[in-house]
Amino acid sequence: MIQPISIADLMTQSSVAFGTSGARGLVSAMTDRICFAYTCGFLQHLEDIGQFAPGGHVAIAGDLRPSSPRIMAACAAAIRHKGGRVDFCGFVPTPAVAAYGFERKIASLMVTGSHIPDDRNGIKFNRADGEVLKSDELGIRAQDVVLPNIFDDQDMLREAAPLDPLIDVATAYISRYVDAFGPRALEGLKLGIYEHSAVGRDILAELVKQLGGEVHQLGRSESFIPVDTEAVRPEDQALARQWAAELQLDAILSTDGDSDRPLLADESGAWIRGDILGILCARALRIKAVATPVSCNSAVELSGLFDMVRRTRIGSPFVIEAMNALSAEGQATVCGYEANGGFLLGSAINVENRRLAALLTRDAMLPIIATLSDARHQGLPLSALQAQLPARYTFSERLQNHPTAQSQALIAHLQEGDQNAILARLTHMFGGIAGTADSVDTTDGLRIRFDSGDIIHLRPSGNAPELRCYTESATPERAAWLNTAVLRMYRSGYP
Repeated sequence: MIQPISIADLMTQSSVAFGTSGARGLVSAMTDRICFAYTCGFLQHLEDIGQFAPGGHVAIAGDLRPSSPRIMAACAAAIRHKGGRVDFCGFVPTPAVAAYGFERKIASLMVTGSHIPDDRNGIKFNRADGEVLKSDELGIRAQDVVLPNIFDDQDMLREAAPLDPLIDVATAYISRYVDAFGPRALEGLKLGIYEHSAVGRDILAELVKQLGGEVHQLGRSESFIPVDTEAVRPEDQALARQWAAELQLDAILSTDGDSDRPLLADESGAWIRGDILGILCARALRIKAVATPVSCNSAVELSGLFDMVRRTRIGSPFVIEAMNALSAEGQATVCGYEANGGFLLGSAINVENRRLAALLTRDAMLPIIATLSDARHQGLPLSALQAQLPARYTFSERLQNHPTAQSQALIAHLQEGDQNAILARLTHMFGGIAGTADSVDTTDGLRIRFDSGDIIHLRPSGNAPELRCYTESATPERAAWLNTAVLRMYRSGYP
């Protein structure tokens, strides 16, 4: 008799567990058997809450990592095993497959590791009505699954059925923004698109063309490049400056690997921080209630642009929960954004009297298009648009290959004792670079505010063995210097 297998046990045994954006792990650990089991657990949870039944459709897509097609095939096999019908959407942005599923009220999943190196990958699950939330993750973990005898001794499928026919979701995704902003929204703008290995690179180029912009496609790569929108690589910073100068561009557009997080550089080639881009987008769309993680730039409150700002833990599930709460409280226009730039539209809005439907998942296209359209409307370069906001600047970096347990132990140590003891310890540690610690926020990690106005925020990454460091100050140079100084302390073994 075949015994059921616990999803929670598999997560512990395989080290492929839920982080801030779905289940992620090393490709070597993400065997077909693991991916099959997790997809079965996901569908069983949806059955429990009435969002899936045998015969129902499930949409599936993936990014351009070498491992994505294999994992997609394993997930598709699980869908069929549970009696579902696979809607194969190909290699498209995460928000494109999510929008397809939400519109049809069917589940969807995206095989992606987002910005992390391609020795890792992941699966992002979506309910029929929105992203999987933390409560859903608990429901998936609680499932027991029975697996068929279809795997070899390496836990790989003996036979993987082909994924076809292909369903076109790109056209509707592009039309979503062309219909809302109009075919002249980017007219007169000379725009570079840094393509690298982003799955949405061709869609972004086509979208810009249909909005009237002049497109210059740059830096295409057939091998995967782990572009992190929160920690832009020095070589990508140099490339943007070079392209902007050589081609006299108005802006440079890009995304991360699965194209749910944007990168937008101004006319000088300087990449705009994601949390600033979120503010600019929300302002352009005239949204009044904002949900954003605690790590994001405090200019959102200081600007006075919004009636309500709700701070959350880091991760789109927490932002969505806060957005849902704001809507329930009667806020008419609601959005959320993250420090990585991913923008979530929580309510339908009007753009020049044209309706744009809500999309409760991270999206890279909307903040890019809305901000560029606003700059064109105001007749300003992007740098001048940013200058309209309060002078607060953030910077983020991370210690890579830093075990999560060590990061958690560090945060626990820094929070030992009562409030006075904590502030005294933090002042002793950081006083030489930031001043006197006067408050802490433990919403997610440890966020320390100093009497100088500086902010240092330390947090273990939710999806990679990294210690994230976020800093904020009155100048970009100061924010970057402060971040470097903090990480130098930890690299040298202190504390």
